[in-house]
This record gives sequence, C-alpha cells and structure tokens, in this order.
Amino acid sequence: MAWLILIRRLHQHRSWVNEALLATAEELTSDQLQQRFEIGQGSVWRTLTHLFGAEYVWLEGLQGNENPVAPGDVPGKLPGNHEGENPITSMADLCSRWKDLETHWDAYLESLNADSLLEDVYKISSSSGNRSATQRSDILLHVCTHAQYTTAQLMNMLRHLGVKQLPDPMLITMARQSG
Repeated sequence: MAWLILIRRLHQHRSWVNEALLATAEELTSDQLQQRFEIGQGSVWRTLTHLFGAEYVWLEGLQGNENPVAPGDVPGKLPGNHEGENPITSMADLCSRWKDLETHWDAYLESLNADSLLEDVYKISSSSGNRSATQRSDILLHVCTHAQYTTAQLMNMLRHLGVKQLPDPMLITMARQSG
C-alpha cells in the first residue's frame, strides 16, 4: 500500500507542475512558444505537446490500448505535429485537453490497488513497433520521471526566453503549499 501512496503522490506532483508550466506558457507570445532551441523537442510548444502526448499515450496504454495515438498525432510521428485527427491548435486548446486528461489520470490512479501495480501492461512501441510487457508500477514511475526530465528542459527554455517569474517545480514546494 505504501508504494501506491507514493505513486499517487508523484502523480499529484506531476499534475501540479504541469499546471504551473501551462500557466507560464500561456503568458508567452506565439513567437516565444515557437522559438527554436537545441533542447527538448525544439521549442516550448513542441515540448509541451510532446509531454501532453506522452501522458495521454501512457494512460491509454495503462487502460489496455496497446497501440495508442495522441490527439493530432500520426503513428510514427512526434506528438504536436498537427498532421492527424483533432490537432492541438492553441494554448487554450492544449490547456483544456490537459485538464480533461488530468481528470482521467485522477480517476485511473484512484482505481488502482496494490496488486494492480504488479500486473504487466502490454504496449506497442511508437518508435520500434515492438510489443512488450512492462510492469504497471514501472510505467507509472516512468510517466513521472519523464515529466520531471521534460520539465527541466522547459525550465531551461523559459530561462532563455527571459521569463522572470519561473514556476517552482519542486515537490517540497507543493507539499509546503498544500500544508
């Protein structure tokens, strides 16, 4: 049961940081969102849509969809390329979809029990096409560590853009703010 509590807390943190990143990105101009960087997915916009796409695809996988595709994506392409069905078209659209996605994450995480963390989840890799089994707890941890890694890239981009009020992505800050 302790593992389940920790996994839920890490996902609470992931969601909290995502909300702060989106709030900061909403203040950027279109040019700033699209400015090229040699890190992450190459821009704030592409990195945000990549993060959203990854969290969408992994939740779909955890729920039994072995070959999920993110909204606006085409199999074999990076999320955020706007070539598929239902492309993400604006920050407002991205924020709205992410809010809905977090609602689904919350319900999914609440439905888990300690035994379910040990189950295998099957997913087809978007990069290799291979089907593989991964323990559910490892996927749940991966989603959080991927979000942390991607957050660091976004924070670096925001610094280079001259954003003065950077979000504080530290879990301890979230803990202190929530009492």
